[in-house]
Amino acid sequence: MPHLDLATHRLHYRIDGRIEDRPWLMFCNSLGTDLRMWDAQAAVLARDFRILRYDRRGHGLSGTPAGPYELADLGRDALALLDALGIARTHFCGLSIGGLVGQWLALHAGDRLDRIVLCATAARIGSPETWAARAAEVRANGLAGLVEATAERWFSPGFAAAQPQLVGTILARFAATSVEGYAGCCAALAGADLRDRLAGIAAPLLAISGAEDPVCPPADLQAIAAGVRHGRHLSLPGRHIVNLESAPAFNAALAGFLAGPG
Repeated sequence: MPHLDLATHRLHYRIDGRIEDRPWLMFCNSLGTDLRMWDAQAAVLARDFRILRYDRRGHGLSGTPAGPYELADLGRDALALLDALGIARTHFCGLSIGGLVGQWLALHAGDRLDRIVLCATAARIGSPETWAARAAEVRANGLAGLVEATAERWFSPGFAAAQPQLVGTILARFAATSVEGYAGCCAALAGADLRDRLAGIAAPLLAISGAEDPVCPPADLQAIAAGVRHGRHLSLPGRHIVNLESAPAFNAALAGFLAGPG
């Protein structure tokens, strides 16, 4: 199990596609998921990229330092992993809180990123009050009670009916997420507001929304695309976990954008 030991925790990661002359592509998962949420992308894109995936602190097989966390903590974890692996530059794709990590990286370490894909995210997701309440609920009752509502936010009824095993697996991983890690990331979301800083993102950027996403609706992704220097927006069928619900179209859009001219 490859991992990076940091001062307070370890980061579990995985590399797919090891052809040395291929560009790097880093994926960053959403709240309550692990690096396996990108399996449908890695299976296709590993032919043309060296793919780096990792479990955010408090998720999957990574360690769980004491919270609360800040967005900067999550961004520095990503940078530490790039540094440890000797990756000078990479493309980046993040979903939801992973998209906020991508925005932070673009603003604080823009020289490390080539092209950026932000999915089902926003420059500010929800409100501090909402995330504080969510963290308190999880600490009091665990994550199992959130599974049903999470399923409704993440997947359309048609997709859930057509892919019950996949959806069930994703939700089981959600329920198994560390309570402290989840609540710590809720704090990071509560404090993250990059709306006034988008103009500082210089890299080419593709914002992908789920057309029926109730968490980060298309307007949030349109705002990101309009706010950065070189952005465009694409909406695909599905709700929050759009990379799974519209996997073939998502993969094609991602590959086409990353292959575009500098």
